[in-house]
Amino acid sequence: MEVPVVKVDTDLPALNASQLSEHYLRDRFLYPPQHWHHDVQDLEPFYLQKPLRSAAVLIPIASTFEGRPELSVLLTQRSMHLKDHAGQISFPGGRLDPQDDSAVTAALRETWEEVGIAPAQVDVLGALPQYLTGTAYEVTPVVGMVPENAPLTLQTDEVAEAFTVPLSFLMTPANHRWHETVLARPDGTPVTRRWLSMDYVKGNRRYFIWGATAAMLRNLYWFLRADK
Repeated sequence: MEVPVVKVDTDLPALNASQLSEHYLRDRFLYPPQHWHHDVQDLEPFYLQKPLRSAAVLIPIASTFEGRPELSVLLTQRSMHLKDHAGQISFPGGRLDPQDDSAVTAALRETWEEVGIAPAQVDVLGALPQYLTGTAYEVTPVVGMVPENAPLTLQTDEVAEAFTVPLSFLMTPANHRWHETVLARPDGTPVTRRWLSMDYVKGNRRYFIWGATAAMLRNLYWFLRADK
């Protein structure tokens, strides 16, 4: 059964066309706002007594979407047989390996391994604040421009599908839906956790973007919207 939607953020403005341009993204990461709001969740009950692990993802932004001059975000759907997060929508990425000298290196390496976009093809713009997941990962979201219509080679052991979503859809809070779930702390006491989803429909396909992926996209919204 799906978790009910408790709120939709129709009261927040969508980003305008100028804020969704490649020029604006480049300028924003070059001259980032000093102070800006981003959604932070208290996940302490879920990673208590677990060692935090470093991870990185790439938020790959392409300059066209199906031939239209509109920015889009490349997302993946994880293979169903995976032990963790099977079937979920995610960004290319994973844990930092010992040979990775930075989160950027890890994000680019994982992108190459998972979808076949080589590090040299990614124009890194910058990174968003680390996002702490309920599974005890400190994830650094790296944002980069990737070639339009780049040929992809999926690592099918991990990635079932790759697809694009218009950045305008993802940066419209009317598409951001809040859910609430009651979970148990390690001591058995209940705690309410709120989380985001974005339900994207393309043809007869439905892509349910939620959890850390939706939260990092939401932080991108706040970053792009913030006053300098």
